[in-house]
Amino acid sequence: MKYWKKLSVAEQDRRITTALTDNIDYKRKQSLGIPASKLDPRVFDDTATFLKDAPLLRAYAQNPNHIGCHTLGDSEPFFRGTQELEKETIALLAEDLLKAAPGSCDGYVASGGTEANLQAVWIYRNYFVREHGAAIDQIAILSSADTHYSVAKAANLLNLRWYSVPVGHDDRSINAAVLNETVDKALAEGIQYVIVISNLGSTMFGSIDDPEMYAGCLQQKNIPFKLHVDGAFGGFIYPVSTPGNTIDFSNPIVSSFTLDAHKMLQAPYGTGVFLIRKGLMEYVYTKEAGYVNGMDITLSGSRSGANAIAVWMILQSYGPFGWLEKINTLLYRTDWCCQQLQALGIRFFRQQGMNIITIRATDLDAELVVKYGLVPDTHEGDPQWYKIVIMDHVELDDLQAFIQDVQQWVGVK
Repeated sequence: MKYWKKLSVAEQDRRITTALTDNIDYKRKQSLGIPASKLDPRVFDDTATFLKDAPLLRAYAQNPNHIGCHTLGDSEPFFRGTQELEKETIALLAEDLLKAAPGSCDGYVASGGTEANLQAVWIYRNYFVREHGAAIDQIAILSSADTHYSVAKAANLLNLRWYSVPVGHDDRSINAAVLNETVDKALAEGIQYVIVISNLGSTMFGSIDDPEMYAGCLQQKNIPFKLHVDGAFGGFIYPVSTPGNTIDFSNPIVSSFTLDAHKMLQAPYGTGVFLIRKGLMEYVYTKEAGYVNGMDITLSGSRSGANAIAVWMILQSYGPFGWLEKINTLLYRTDWCCQQLQALGIRFFRQQGMNIITIRATDLDAELVVKYGLVPDTHEGDPQWYKIVIMDHVELDDLQAFIQDVQQWVGVK
C-alpha cells in the first residue's frame, strides 16, 4: 500500500491543518476577484472553541471549493492545500484499492454515485463522437436489468438509447445467450458503439455482473465499447472481501469506476468518487469556462473540498487492515443471518462477499417488513423482494430479534 496507511488522530489533524493553511485565508489576503468566501460567520461561528479539536468542521467552515479535476494538473490555486488531500485520496482508491498502475488514473470526489455514472457515460459518448465520428443515435448504453436508475437518467439526459439485459430471477445473473440476443437487437436498430455499465454490487441485490461476459460478446461482434464499473455500493466491500477478483483497473477492459463514499464508508451524504484511466477525462473539457484555472471537466463544477477531506479522514483512520476487519465483521453478521434464514426455509438471494440479503416477498410477514424497515424492490404494485443491508448499525442483536420474529411467524403460518 503506497497511500493507504493508518494515521493517528493527531497526524490527521496536522495534515488537514497544513492543507487548510495552504488554502486562501480571506482575512489575511486580499482576494477581490474570487466569488467565494468562508461560511457566513453570522450563522456559522468559526471562533467556537470546539473547532480546534474538529479538523473536518474547520474545513467546512473554511469552505474550500474543489472545482475541476486536480489529478490533471492546474487547478484553482486558492485551494491548493486541500486539493492535495483529494489527489492523495484518488491515488489511494485507484492504486491501493483497485490495483491501477501508479499515476495511471484521474478522478475526483463527486456528489455521489449518480453523478459518477453520468460522468462516465458523458465522457464515452463524447469519445465515440470525436474519435469514431459516431452519430448520437449510433451509441447506446448496455447494462443489466438490476442496474442503478442513474443509467436511465444518463440515457435520458444524454439522448442515448439504453438496452437492459434481463437477469435470472433467482440468481440475478446475466445469461450469455440473452446478452447476445440483446446486442443483436441493438445492432439491428443501428447501434455501432456501446457504453457498458457493469454492476459491482447492485442496489437491490448486491449482485455482481461479469464484465468479461459483456466484453466477450462485444469483441466477438467487433463492436467498439467502453466499460464502466458501477461500484457505488460494492466498491468498498468486494475488492476487500474477494482479493483475487479482477473487477478493477488491473483488468484492461475496465476504463472507469464509480464508488459511493456515503454508503459503506459512512461519509457525509453528497460524497461519491469517480475514477478513470488517464487520457479520457479531457473528452468533457468545457472550454467556455475560461475564467476557471485548469479544466472545468466535472459534471458538478463547484464542489465541497470538505467532503473530499472526509473521505481521506475515514480511509486514514482505519488503514487497510482496520477496514478489512470492519468488512469481515459485517460479512460475519451477514453469514449468520443467511444461515438462520436458510434453516427456516426462507428463500433469499445473497451475493457471496457482499452484505445484502434480499428475501422473497412471499416468504415474509408484511408486519415484520414494516417493523424492521425492510426495503421493497418497488413501491408501485406488489413487491417481489425485500432487502436487508448489514450496515455498521445492524448488529447481531438486531438480526437475532428479527430471526426470532420470523421463527414465530413461520411456526404459526
